[in-house]
Amino acid sequence: MASCSSFLNSAPTNHQRLLSMTKLITSHVNQSRHKQALSIFHNMHSTLYMSLDPHVFTLVLKSCTTLHLPHLATSIHSHLFKSSFLENNPFLSSSLLNFYGHCISLNSAHQLFDETPHRNIIVWNSIIALYSRSQHITTAINLFNLMNVPRNESTFNPIIAALSLSNQNNASFKAINFYRKMIELRLKPTLITLLALLPASVSIAALNLIKEIHGYAIRNDIDWHPQLSSGLIEAYGRCGCLMNSRKVFSKMRECDKDVVVWSSLISACALHGEAKEALEIFREMEVSGVKPDGITFLGVLKACSHAWLVDEALYCFMRMHKDYGVEPNSEHYSCLVDVLSRCGRLYEAYEVIKGMPVKVTAKAWGALLGACRNYGELGLAEIAGKALAEVEPDNAANYVLLAKIYASIGRQDEADRMIREMKEKGVKTRGGSSWVVHSES
Repeated sequence: MASCSSFLNSAPTNHQRLLSMTKLITSHVNQSRHKQALSIFHNMHSTLYMSLDPHVFTLVLKSCTTLHLPHLATSIHSHLFKSSFLENNPFLSSSLLNFYGHCISLNSAHQLFDETPHRNIIVWNSIIALYSRSQHITTAINLFNLMNVPRNESTFNPIIAALSLSNQNNASFKAINFYRKMIELRLKPTLITLLALLPASVSIAALNLIKEIHGYAIRNDIDWHPQLSSGLIEAYGRCGCLMNSRKVFSKMRECDKDVVVWSSLISACALHGEAKEALEIFREMEVSGVKPDGITFLGVLKACSHAWLVDEALYCFMRMHKDYGVEPNSEHYSCLVDVLSRCGRLYEAYEVIKGMPVKVTAKAWGALLGACRNYGELGLAEIAGKALAEVEPDNAANYVLLAKIYASIGRQDEADRMIREMKEKGVKTRGGSSWVVHSES
């Protein structure tokens, strides 16, 4: 009798401890403290003499996925299967799908999907998202077409994002078509939808769609989001609407103007040759206390290059490491070589190339070679041309440019030799191309 009484008295305590520990695990997982979450889970599993809530396993599987712990996750899967927890819990099934897709293989995840008895929208969305994020877009779309449950916003978002970032032909147009399907179903685009759609809009210069995205964001009070604002600044800039980029930036709260936002506006100004404005924005950024990063300096250097501001470029390049501890990469060096070359300081540009601590790219050698033609510098042109033949052996433009330099100074035999060498190596010239701004009626 005493034993029974003791058990009854201890049961509420165990239940309270379970609730308390579950809340603590939830907090740790939400704050990405996955090791602490798993430590509490092990303690719960070994000390509490009662069944754990399925929600706990959903959290733990998320930690296993993040920390890539296949042995623990598969043992949990085995436990869930024996406990029949998977039969009517789509959240658990979804968590397991994510684990297998990220830590084992897509094939394993797909097999689990096929074996899932009750595949609701959560399970369908999980498998579609896995294939989309792995750029297996055809499979993701096939699954989308096979769905036997009503779709929601989360069904469309990963496919739109995957298509927006894909190199497939017409992928951007397909992303926009999926967005239109979503609207036809009266589904409400979310912040995730808009962020996924912006790259597709930019890649085909669909200015009307960018304005549509912006207008929707304003009407639904999500235009303030820093990530979306940054994306809109870049999108407008790339589509020739620098004024709109400025407007988006000016309407942002000062506290939301992080390094990404500042860098986006600087890059937009650089793209349009507004070098002085780009440098002024850079100075405002410094005054505001936001620390520039490598992307910021890349925008500044490109602005200097477009405007032939060689001294400003050298000064900014020096400040990168000295004042902000930013190590220049090959892109930064290429910009510096470009601005020096444009201004006729060819041997300085060559010295920069020779002293580069990182791999010299075709951009750097190409900038020097192009400037050598403009300034009639044959010696450096031959050095740059030889280097480009090694870095980009299949680029016909390098052979043609060097041939033109030879021809311009009357050395036609050398020019003919370059063209002959190009043909002997099987290097073919590419046809010309152009692009237009896409406007939706």
